[in-house]
Amino acid sequence: MVLLGKRLNINGNDFIRMVEAGALQLKTNADKVNALNVFPVPDGDTGTNMNLTLTSGVEELRRRPSEHLGKAAEALAKGLLMGARGNSGVILSQLFRGFSKAVADHESADARLFAAALQSGVDMAYKAVVRPVEGTILTVAKEAAKRAGHVAKRTSNVGVVMREVLAGGGEALARTPELLPVLKQVGVVDSGGQGLIYIYEGFASALEALEGEPELPGVPYAAFGTESIDVSFEAERPLPAAYEHGAEPGRAQAKLATEDIEFGYCTEFIVTLNPAKLAGRPFDEERFRRELSQFGDSLLVVADEDLVKVHIHAEYPGSVMNHAQTFGELSRIKIENMRDQHAHLLREEAPGLHISAADLPKEAAMAVKQEAAMAAKRYGFVAVSAGEGISAIFRSLGVDEILPGGQTMNPSTEDIVKSIGKVDAQTVFVLPNNSNIIMAAQQAVELVENKQVIVIPSKSIPQGIAAALAFQEHAAPEENADEMQQALQQVQSGQVTYAVRDTQMDGMDIRQGDYIGIHNGKIVVSEPDCVASCRSLIDRMAESGAEIVTLYSGEDASEDMTRRLIEYVEQTYPELELEVHSGGQPLYYYIISAE
Repeated sequence: MVLLGKRLNINGNDFIRMVEAGALQLKTNADKVNALNVFPVPDGDTGTNMNLTLTSGVEELRRRPSEHLGKAAEALAKGLLMGARGNSGVILSQLFRGFSKAVADHESADARLFAAALQSGVDMAYKAVVRPVEGTILTVAKEAAKRAGHVAKRTSNVGVVMREVLAGGGEALARTPELLPVLKQVGVVDSGGQGLIYIYEGFASALEALEGEPELPGVPYAAFGTESIDVSFEAERPLPAAYEHGAEPGRAQAKLATEDIEFGYCTEFIVTLNPAKLAGRPFDEERFRRELSQFGDSLLVVADEDLVKVHIHAEYPGSVMNHAQTFGELSRIKIENMRDQHAHLLREEAPGLHISAADLPKEAAMAVKQEAAMAAKRYGFVAVSAGEGISAIFRSLGVDEILPGGQTMNPSTEDIVKSIGKVDAQTVFVLPNNSNIIMAAQQAVELVENKQVIVIPSKSIPQGIAAALAFQEHAAPEENADEMQQALQQVQSGQVTYAVRDTQMDGMDIRQGDYIGIHNGKIVVSEPDCVASCRSLIDRMAESGAEIVTLYSGEDASEDMTRRLIEYVEQTYPELELEVHSGGQPLYYYIISAE
């Protein structure tokens, strides 16, 4: 038995304990991290986003605990990647994705490898951010890793290195107000950096607890017991009407006829690339995908350095495998007759009932054909929206999938990937409509294999609507992307909400409960009266050359307030074109668009 004080390494079991302790420390202090949000609005969600992201990683570790450090780190990285929410969550996922790659082949890590893995995480996180800003979680992670590298040259004790990581990160966190003026102005440290420090505190405490605990080789750590992690602030969503009273919706496949299945065999296999077969013909994933597409549909090809995973619905599986075998050896072959499966499904859905296309009314048969044709449509849209009225506007503009979210609950990377998967189109445009969701959306692009995904970096609801209006069905994907991004620059965005605490920003005294006006992401108005704050915000936007002003009233805006604002705009700016919509958005009394 070897004690941690004398250990030269940590293994997967130790790492799992560290992650568990870090997750608990972050969850306990998530509200404190939220309170550090620079803007004094009721949606300081950095702590919530980091907590949800790390919870996703913990859940994946629970499913795949391993004594092998590389495997445990890979499981954490996978869970973080799929659950990443908001900028802070995405950066956190990248920190541990880089860490995972550095230890991938190692059963354990000594002090030097542990420090190098932390630095690998920092490198990957910086690459993920288009324009890295110092004074944020990036700076804290960078300085912590730098301290680890220095200390690891003098000690072999990972516990000592971790304590220095915590110390170095804490010092960097304390300096964030000097690097980011807005933090100094408000009198807080960076919220994402503070969240990372809480995680590191958990890591350090776990290693200290292991100091006197014997290590049991060969016994995987049973991570987190059997109870799921409670995330009490997850909003409950009502079940669809089809699920009420115990009813279960019929499966969509039962609406089709077995004879309508064009490619009858679900075919899956793995190709282990053979260098001898690749001599003079290097493997090219895109070319391979194009070549296989002639054999069927529902094609999925995922490749790394040595292996290629293939899934396809084909009529002649042998032809697919013969072609694939020219690149290497085949393994894990699975072929299923989908016509047999479908006939069995029909018998389960309605015993004795057999439906064919000929049995359908003409209108229904045409509807089925039109539905099938939808799979081949050229363009589709996913938009993040808060409020039923705003969601209805996006739907009217042709958005296929509305993803509930916004400031109070940023959708995760996995949420965005799932929404993209529901859109049957060759190219899908994603409108995040919030600056804190853009990185998660961009990360989702990397995880979608079977269609082109383009993120239009809309930072607000008005920008998202402007982008959707700029879309042209006949234009090429790149041309549409350019036009929509240009449209983002043509619209001003305003929001009115309330302050959750006293603060001072840009020489403005803000009192708790005041109604604050935000213009293009900057607080410019603070008034004790909501209508007065809206008027001041509209004045500022009108002075910038607006011709059209649109008001989206929130769920807390009264009819009287809206009426008074309409009267004000009509009397003060008779030359302006005014539109008013019921947005129904939470927290923000009004969202204002000016074009």
